[in-house]
Amino acid sequence: MRIGELARRSGVSERSLRYYEAQGLLSAERTPGGHRDYGEWAVDRVIRIQALYAAGLNSKKIAQLLPCMRDGDGSPSDSATPRLVDELTAERERLDRLIADLVRSRDVLDDIIDTASTGLEAAPLTGSGGRPPGH
Repeated sequence: MRIGELARRSGVSERSLRYYEAQGLLSAERTPGGHRDYGEWAVDRVIRIQALYAAGLNSKKIAQLLPCMRDGDGSPSDSATPRLVDELTAERERLDRLIADLVRSRDVLDDIIDTASTGLEAAPLTGSGGRPPGH
């Protein structure tokens, strides 16, 4: 499939696909006319790459991981090393801490919203322009 179709099917821009190729994350055959020609496997590969970027991994780490992931047909890969597993475990723990921090931040915002909403409901809006008198 051509790069435009891969972009459409994966939801990723053509520019990003070219970047993935430059980083060694994605490869394509070339047609006699020099156009990129991707196999069906490329859609799943691009979706995996996007998920790994969303998890906070950089392209170098993703390039290390991709050979260790299950192949498109679901068969396991045996390319993982103990060091890579340790690095991934540490990254997972970092993400867990980040998620916990984000949940705490969201809880604080929820408290502020609840307090502000309660204050707005109790305040009379009787001045000009909807402001309390004297403002």
